[in-house]
Amino acid sequence: MLQDQFWGNSVQSWMIAALIFCTGILLVRLFRKVLLRRLQRLAAGTEQAADDFIVYEMQRSVVPLLYYGIFFLSLHYLQLHPKAARVIDVASLLYLTFVCVRLFTDLLRFLLERYLSKQERGEEKRKQVRGVMIIVSVVIWIMGIVFLLDNWGFDVTSIITGLGIGGIAIALATQHILGDLFSYFVILFDRPFEVGDFIIVQDKIGTVEYIGIKTTRVRAITGEQLICSNTDLTNSRIHNYKRMERRRIAFRIGIKYDTPAEKLRRVGSMMKDIVSRVEGIVFDRAHLASFGDFSIVYECVFFVGSSDYMAYMNAQEEINLRLYERFEKEGIGLAHLRQSMFINK
Repeated sequence: MLQDQFWGNSVQSWMIAALIFCTGILLVRLFRKVLLRRLQRLAAGTEQAADDFIVYEMQRSVVPLLYYGIFFLSLHYLQLHPKAARVIDVASLLYLTFVCVRLFTDLLRFLLERYLSKQERGEEKRKQVRGVMIIVSVVIWIMGIVFLLDNWGFDVTSIITGLGIGGIAIALATQHILGDLFSYFVILFDRPFEVGDFIIVQDKIGTVEYIGIKTTRVRAITGEQLICSNTDLTNSRIHNYKRMERRRIAFRIGIKYDTPAEKLRRVGSMMKDIVSRVEGIVFDRAHLASFGDFSIVYECVFFVGSSDYMAYMNAQEEINLRLYERFEKEGIGLAHLRQSMFINK
């Protein structure tokens, strides 16, 4: 009875194929119930995202692939009709391509989001990159389809040529858009500025509110929103004050020419004493810099240990008030723009 033929195979062959299939299914279910659940519990007990991703992909891609592999192996033990074997081979290649492309896309998305999450405002960047991932996924799926057609025996040379010509035409028609898209990748990975940074670009000053695929939006200090293309920003010199660790300040004051020389010698030490007493300020120098048209010019340099503009202005205001009070007490007059006319009788 075991040698009786059914659909080109003996009963014994059908029984062995069924045994291979049932044994494989049992092993995969054992793998899911025991090993995979244990790995899932171990991954849940750690703070690393990589192990969670691995367990998730094993459940999503590896386990279905094992099921199909067992089905494919059990069928290939049998002597199938050439057309049936061809259909199974085509379906197998289709399924393998689908799983591999999806796995590669998920891996690329995970690595990119993992890289962005370690940066400042990582969650906002992860939301912004989702639009880019759609474009990347489309490109990857197109490459997978071309690979699939080539393995099915189709002539993909004309398809690739058509895609190349179409790509050139699209690139010429949308060169400005593509330029802004590549500039977005430059901003994303090179990070010349980020959302929340206070920047100066040419004559534009403001805080970055949003970085998009084509444009970046900046809230100007006068209140309006500036919309700049990414290409213009990457081609410009950008002053990023958010990255400034400390601020160097140099200011000048003018003393009247009729001030006695002994008082002039004390102006530098007065400025040093006053600036050094202001909290959060590091004094650098104070000198008589030049003789101006209407005043004797003193220059003072100090550093503010913060990038906060308000902290700088508060310190500068305190220094100005203390200098004015000290000069008033010492009888040192501050110069102002004036002209003196001497008339000979």
